[in-house]
Amino acid sequence: MEEKKEPKKTVFYYYAVTLLIMLVLNLLIFPMFFRPQVTLVDYGAFLTQIKSGAVTLVEIQDNQINFVAKDGAGKEVSYVTGRIADPELVNRLYNAGVVFSQDIPKEKSPLVNLIFTWILPLIIFIVVGQFVAGQLQKRMGGGISAMTFGKSNAKIYAQSETGKSFADVAGQDEAKEALVEIIDFLHNPGKYAEIGASLPKGALLVGPPGTGKTLLAQAVAGEANVPFFSISGSEFVEMFVGMGAAKVRDMFKQANEKAPCIIFIDEIDTIGKRRDSRGFNSNDEREQTLDQLLTEMDGFDGKKGVVILAATNRPEILDKALLRPGRFDRRIPVELPDLAGREAILLVHARKVKMEPDINFNEVARATSGASGAELANIINESALRAVKYGRKLVSQNDLEESVEVIIAGYQRRSAVIPPKEKEIIAYHEIGHALVAAKQSESAQVHKITIIPRTSGTLGYTMQIEEGEHVLISKEEAFNKIATCTGGRAAEEIAFGTFTSGAANDIKQATSIARAMVTRFGMSKNFDMMALESVENQYLSGDSLLTCSSETASKVDIEVLEIIKQAHDKATGILNENVDKLHALARYLLEKETITGEEFLNKLKENSPSV
Repeated sequence: MEEKKEPKKTVFYYYAVTLLIMLVLNLLIFPMFFRPQVTLVDYGAFLTQIKSGAVTLVEIQDNQINFVAKDGAGKEVSYVTGRIADPELVNRLYNAGVVFSQDIPKEKSPLVNLIFTWILPLIIFIVVGQFVAGQLQKRMGGGISAMTFGKSNAKIYAQSETGKSFADVAGQDEAKEALVEIIDFLHNPGKYAEIGASLPKGALLVGPPGTGKTLLAQAVAGEANVPFFSISGSEFVEMFVGMGAAKVRDMFKQANEKAPCIIFIDEIDTIGKRRDSRGFNSNDEREQTLDQLLTEMDGFDGKKGVVILAATNRPEILDKALLRPGRFDRRIPVELPDLAGREAILLVHARKVKMEPDINFNEVARATSGASGAELANIINESALRAVKYGRKLVSQNDLEESVEVIIAGYQRRSAVIPPKEKEIIAYHEIGHALVAAKQSESAQVHKITIIPRTSGTLGYTMQIEEGEHVLISKEEAFNKIATCTGGRAAEEIAFGTFTSGAANDIKQATSIARAMVTRFGMSKNFDMMALESVENQYLSGDSLLTCSSETASKVDIEVLEIIKQAHDKATGILNENVDKLHALARYLLEKETITGEEFLNKLKENSPSV
């Protein structure tokens, strides 16, 4: 059944309404406000006031007499009385010295009256209204007015105005490969039509924040050289029911007029959230907008060349109807970059910055495992800002390494005053981490050790860098990570015989790894390959949710504790075997405050039979 659409009201309709309002104001409202306030009296009272000398001004009209007289307080008050045949009235007024006159009617031109009463005010109203509306639209990026309700807020980039291409996107080779087919279709639609194939109507870009989903969509538009409609899902959500659906209709109408083109909806989970039939969390406006989006995606012809790209980092909450074939046919993962991808991203962003020729981007990439494209871009920018801060024209390797540390732990707090005793404890703590890591075979190499506090609250840290990219983690590697985490506390116990709060973050990390070994990785001696935990919002918070009974959860806690204790005992054993090195390295770190991984290994090798 074809939807009946009401005809759109033109601007002349609104001006006609305005004219009608002005008519009512001129004829009924304004005369009530501008009519002078007068007191009605009889003719006898009028003659009495003339006789007493209170009357100062008289205006004689055809049917009434208007006059002004002073009251007892000397204030002038306006009066009106009916006119009667009184031949002596003029003599009375003359003898009393009253100023009087008779109103002489003047014939006004009807044309002049029409111009000054109606046409001129209407013109002024229109001009001022258009000016104010234009200024509001400039300030609000297109603005919202009564005549723009239901209009799409999509930003339209014509042709390659996005300024982006696949050369600007690095570290996402698989995603680019999946999108090349869409570009080829937009360039050569006849090749696909000849065989009877139609392009997928929609492609969903899924991945964590900062991985370049929006950048990929802009690059597709730039490569295809077609108009690009960009809008956020939140822009469809309106306070008026039905406005979101109207915006969806308008956007698809514009897209069909400009086909071939690309529609990009960022954060589509705002309107594409799974519909709730229970009614407690339902949102009629959002659901109507989603229903309209589904209808529009079913209604347009894919052969026209209208491609819908959408991005989200919460794919698990999207409505199933949105993900079925014929709507979003393809799901393209945009994951965090690997080692080669991180190095490529650093090189892309480094093109815009003046750098020294001997920069080792591979080392920076290895130090930033798990970083997104946006974070890597921020590292390059931070290094450039640091170079300017210290008066250099080129970015150095040291600037990049310090920027990595700024992103990880914050800026240095050299002004922080730490008591000498606590500073000594921190030095032993960090050397404990490094020494345990160095004495284990399945452990990342120590890159840097520092006891300079950071703005993130870190009093010191030990940086480890993997030699290569690891896709899998073995049970031995996981256990050694836990042992390294417990190394700081173990060093405090050996050197000072006490505990401090400095191990709070280490405890959190060790517990997290040990619990994952038991509940998710199947590295448990009691639960084997039983799944005990699921991960929600994997691209955002990564919250874990237990999927077992309370009794089993208690057993899980016991096994997690056992793993941590074993790792703690291992770390304590390593440090007791190398207690002399522990003291010597802690004193060296206390003196230098910051040492490199190379310095640490050289000191460790001194007077040692083996490393």
